Amino acid sequence: MTLTIRPAAVAGMFYPGDRVHLARDVQRLIDAAHPKPLRPKALIVPHAGYVYSGPVAATAYALLKDHGAEIRRVVLLGPVHRVWVQGLALPAVDAFETPLGHVPLDEAAMAKLLKLPQVEVNEAAHAWEHSLEVHLPFLQTVLDAFSLVPLAVGGASAEEVAEALELVWGGDETLIVVSSDLSHYLPYEEARRIDASTARAILDLRTDLVGEQACGAHPVNGLLLAARRHHLRPHLLDLRNSGDTAGDRSRVVGYGAFALTEADDAQAVH
Repeated sequence: MTLTIRPAAVAGMFYPGDRVHLARDVQRLIDAAHPKPLRPKALIVPHAGYVYSGPVAATAYALLKDHGAEIRRVVLLGPVHRVWVQGLALPAVDAFETPLGHVPLDEAAMAKLLKLPQVEVNEAAHAWEHSLEVHLPFLQTVLDAFSLVPLAVGGASAEEVAEALELVWGGDETLIVVSSDLSHYLPYEEARRIDASTARAILDLRTDLVGEQACGAHPVNGLLLAARRHHLRPHLLDLRNSGDTAGDRSRVVGYGAFALTEADDAQAVH
């Protein structure tokens, strides 16, 4: 049986297209991070080009270095940038590809999700979408073998996203990752002020974020609603913008990394 593959669409643009260089760059970013002693159930991670958001994303993925064998499934949600969907969209392939190899999809979990009215198969929504793809090399670096449930999120309410997450919540074997940048194209100091307010809202598990605060507001709101119901505890890992990582401070994009842990986690770090 021939596998159907969603090929890497933004390799060579958002991250290195060469396997050797990509592996080296991701490992360097992970090694440069100083992870807190947390075991996340869920992460909120930015999705820009690695030169811009890679150092911030690495602060989240470095948390997984000691849990690579435990996590066997990743539910990955990100906002659509090219093809709009009303609800949540799954792809019609068997695996996603990056220069580091193939990641198989969890077909059983996807079949469960497709029973929900807000979930559809939409290949076009996934074909060129970077908000999911850019996370895969990080996950391939810090985890052992894992399967993927990729959801491109458009006009979905917090309740609709949370309902989908509930179906695939799982236990310690399942990690949830929501992809989102923060403010876009503001002067440096204004971005810092707005992103600090957005970070506070995330730490308060508010579910009313809007696109001007976070381009992934819809999946973030859904995750935060589910986190409240599961009594997860939020932690701010990193909060910077492209003016901090790539130099130009005239028009910056904000990046935040957050972990959500079980409430009995003794390491409460905001």
